[in-house]
Amino acid sequence: MTCVNLRSRAAATTLSVAVIGVLVGLTVWTTTRAESPALVGLDLGAAALSVGTTAWIVRRPITGGVVAGLLAAVSPAATPVASFAALHSARIRPFRLATVVAATGVAGQAVQGLWRPMPGLSYGWWLLLMAAAYAALLGWGNWLRARRNLVAALRDRARRAEQEQQRRVTEARQAERDRIAREMHDVLAHRLSLLAAYAGAIEYRPDSTPQRLTAAAAVVRDSAHQALEELREVITLLRRDDDHADGDAPPTRTLADVARLVEEAHAAGQPVRVDGSLPAPDPPARIGDTAYRIVREALTNARKHAPGELVELALGGAPGSRLTIVVSNQTVPGLTAAPGAGTGLIGLAERVALAGGGLTHETDDAGRFRLSAWLPWPA
Repeated sequence: MTCVNLRSRAAATTLSVAVIGVLVGLTVWTTTRAESPALVGLDLGAAALSVGTTAWIVRRPITGGVVAGLLAAVSPAATPVASFAALHSARIRPFRLATVVAATGVAGQAVQGLWRPMPGLSYGWWLLLMAAAYAALLGWGNWLRARRNLVAALRDRARRAEQEQQRRVTEARQAERDRIAREMHDVLAHRLSLLAAYAGAIEYRPDSTPQRLTAAAAVVRDSAHQALEELREVITLLRRDDDHADGDAPPTRTLADVARLVEEAHAAGQPVRVDGSLPAPDPPARIGDTAYRIVREALTNARKHAPGELVELALGGAPGSRLTIVVSNQTVPGLTAAPGAGTGLIGLAERVALAGGGLTHETDDAGRFRLSAWLPWPA
């Protein structure tokens, strides 16, 4: 990038010097034919200095422009360079600094007009024309600078908008991945843990009667079938255009389905004790679906991390207050945590927060794990 900038600057300097050199040469040719040899020498010297000053103006427009304006007081050969300095400084420098260059140029032309008047033109008109010309150069350069800044600002805004769009796309993709992972975890973790429990019962009780083994195999088959059905349901919901604000699938379970979860756990050999009965009437669909997911995740975690331990489940609440869910079980010391342990609770906490509730979990000093959640229950 630096090499490209240096090459561009060198090319601009070379082009500027070449063009100004031609203009200075034409000026000297048209103004010195009727002059004395002394003035011709003065003009040639001023022309050489002016062409040399052009490169200085490209790099330092204010300082070079002031020098060019002073040279214009000596010879008309410096007029093209002083005009270029006014335009160039107004194009790349602030207006107040460019005004200094333009004022110096006008002053130089005023001095030049006093001792080398233009034939056929009064001094007043000469000075007015020079002031108007430098004012036009100043305005033109200032317009070019404003246009360049506007284009740069628009390009920067477009670049920022593109970056923002890319960031939003990346966040949307990540949110969709998290959503898919959460849905897959909710469905597969529950069903696969049940399958593992059923299969474990068959493995550790090979001496069971053929009827019991057949019944257990039938349960495994039914659970696998249900897992496929629920997985198909999740995939269908994920493919559907979703207009929900929280980006989750529409609720498919209610609080009444918690009883079926408990029955499945009992069938898999997981002891579960429900404190009381389910609240009635059922809460709204979104709240009931979230409560179902909380209980399902709690039972799944208990099967994975505390197999064989009694799980105590308590639900309570009424319309106009809160729906409370408390699930607790004794932990098993020394049991190796399953891969990805804790990710389900993280996703569950996010889901509960989206529903306007809260969720906490802890293990007390006695080694008992307790998950507590509450959800708003509108009247």
